[in-house]
Amino acid sequence: MLLHVIARGKIARSPEAELVARYEKRLTWPVKLTELPETGGRIPDPQTPFKTVLLDERGKALPSEKFADILGRWRDDGMRETRFVLGAADGHSQAERAGADLLLAFGPATWPHLMARAMLMEQLYRATSILAGHPYHRAG
Repeated sequence: MLLHVIARGKIARSPEAELVARYEKRLTWPVKLTELPETGGRIPDPQTPFKTVLLDERGKALPSEKFADILGRWRDDGMRETRFVLGAADGHSQAERAGADLLLAFGPATWPHLMARAMLMEQLYRATSILAGHPYHRAG
């Protein structure tokens, strides 16, 4: 299953970009990173069937193992792509939230977009490692 991260704004050369690149290299699942301008731009057509996850402050804060379970179930159900969408500074519209398969939050704090992108990549790496059977230090 393709893990497709779609983010508004350019990460450019930054410490966060280095973290994103580090986790991109470590992921064993296919991953695609798409950057869009703050406004406008076209999100590429998905591989179908697909799921959409919006990173949103109103979303669920999931433990890593639960997040891994969701990804594993979607993979096993034949999803070809899961899209992770980080919105612009004003977040997502109500219509976008309503159309998402999952609203995901990294806790109640507000995070800078570049940091949230790096945190997402780390969680994707962690989830795929859990699904691959690597021991998870928080398990048990």
